[in-house]
Amino acid sequence: MPNIKSAKKRVKVNTTKAAANKARKSNLKTILKKADAAVTAGENQEEAIKVAIKRVDQACAHGLMHKNKAARKKSQLAKKLNAAK
Repeated sequence: MPNIKSAKKRVKVNTTKAAANKARKSNLKTILKKADAAVTAGENQEEAIKVAIKRVDQACAHGLMHKNKAARKKSQLAKKLNAAK
């Protein structure tokens, strides 16, 4: 545990932000899985993909994922949707 006051605060802030990021990443993974399941099942495909792409963009904007990874995920989602049609 750090002794300096500012270092103690950094530890607190880092743990808080890490927990928030973990929750956001988990939520994103859940949405991506739901989109994949919707495409496989053949119901509400476009709506699920639309929501997933929006969430990927938001994750990229919040710094949870790199812009190239976000672009790759969106491309993969679009490819799955087009293959299902």
